[in-house]
Amino acid sequence: MLPQNKFQDVIFTIFMAFVMVYAMICYNISLNVGGMQNFIFLAAFKEMLIMWPIAIALELLFVGKLAQKLTFRFVTPSKDPIIMVILAISSMSVFLMCPLMSLVATILFKDAGSEFIAVWLQTTAINFPMALCWQIFFAGPFVRNVFGFFVKKFSRNEMMES
Repeated sequence: MLPQNKFQDVIFTIFMAFVMVYAMICYNISLNVGGMQNFIFLAAFKEMLIMWPIAIALELLFVGKLAQKLTFRFVTPSKDPIIMVILAISSMSVFLMCPLMSLVATILFKDAGSEFIAVWLQTTAINFPMALCWQIFFAGPFVRNVFGFFVKKFSRNEMMES
């Protein structure tokens, strides 16, 4: 389920950003240490304190609207199957967020020095396939289903109380 109003959009964004940012931080730490290890699951929370609010702000202030605007140049919600609209929005969000979040990570966590642009481009290139696959195959379906469950549950509760 997709958000139907601004309040739902904020809640959806907070949840989606958490799932995406946490996974991407785990991924990047595992690249830095030579592979996935148990300590990474806890270590990622240190970077989450910085990266999660940045992702939420970028999505709510800039990326969300731009991703929809760009997406609706290729798909039409009233004509195309809903799965195509969802996949297009998800892909466009990754297309916009991955370079931005990789830029933030390069600034904050990489000692790029005079190789800043090269390090940022490499970081983006390494992160993009993971971010796209994670979004399309796990985070997107997971967050939409959990979000939809709670929206339906709270909608039923409100109707029963009325």
